[in-house]
Amino acid sequence: MNDVKEEERASGLIIIRGQAITRVMKGIILAGGKGTRLHPASQHVSKILLPVYDKPMIYYPLSTLMSAGIRDILIVTSMKDRAQFEDLLKDGSQFGVRISYSKQKVQRGIADALLMGEEFAAGEGVALILGDNIFFGKDLELLLEDAMRRRSGASVFCKKVEDPRAFGVAEIGPGGDVLSIEEKPENPKSYWAVTGLYIYDFKAMEYAKTLKPSARGEYEVTDLNRIYLEKGMLHAYQMGDGSRWVDTGTFDSILDVGVRIRNLEKETHSLFGSPEAVALEKGFVTPAQLLEWVSNFKCNSYYCRLKRMAEEADAGRR
Repeated sequence: MNDVKEEERASGLIIIRGQAITRVMKGIILAGGKGTRLHPASQHVSKILLPVYDKPMIYYPLSTLMSAGIRDILIVTSMKDRAQFEDLLKDGSQFGVRISYSKQKVQRGIADALLMGEEFAAGEGVALILGDNIFFGKDLELLLEDAMRRRSGASVFCKKVEDPRAFGVAEIGPGGDVLSIEEKPENPKSYWAVTGLYIYDFKAMEYAKTLKPSARGEYEVTDLNRIYLEKGMLHAYQMGDGSRWVDTGTFDSILDVGVRIRNLEKETHSLFGSPEAVALEKGFVTPAQLLEWVSNFKCNSYYCRLKRMAEEADAGRR
């Protein structure tokens, strides 16, 4: 790392021997929130720990970050839920990543997760993802990789929806530049909803500190994105048919995406949203390490499939 200049490290882009490498990036998962729309199911457990088909909801955003090569991840939780997340995910070593935790005393909005993660980010760029947003599809992985190569600024990931009035909405110009962004507008300027996945450069924490609480007492991520917009540094990635996004804020959405994932897994004989599977694919863990991990569990449909994947990967290396 001696070949890395300090100004290059600060920009989030590492240049070694004249070659640009993907931006240094850490990941933050916002897993707080009261989940009142999902009571009574989430009354005594975080909604981010509710099952979505065969795995806890948190597995999906964790897998999204891991699929982009991110291996240093902070999970922001409420004080009462932290122990449950730690019990499930531990330090992340079983996935070949490092997971740490931060407790929110009060849920104060999405942008507050950046303030909670300032020490964790340590001047590097961050990918922020909401714990109740589920993404899948190879197209998204390519978009994420491209966003992480951008030298500076912020990126949002957008998906066309039939009724954008319930979301943040981006008006997108040629080349992906964001022309305007509005939160739940009555008269949307486009059908492009801003999803719960954001890429920020190392300036994000500094900008987040300037935000004022909204009328509902939260630090709004749309206000942070507007700062980047005003500086001409907000880019939008438009997710096409090859990528899926679900905001699991209702019982119906959890059921619908669970059925969709079940069907995909049965059709493709693979796993979606599995951090173990991503870890094996990315080389974060070896087949032997994955086999050792799954040996701790009863061989149900999930762990049996992981075992087969590890055995096949191990046989392929011989």
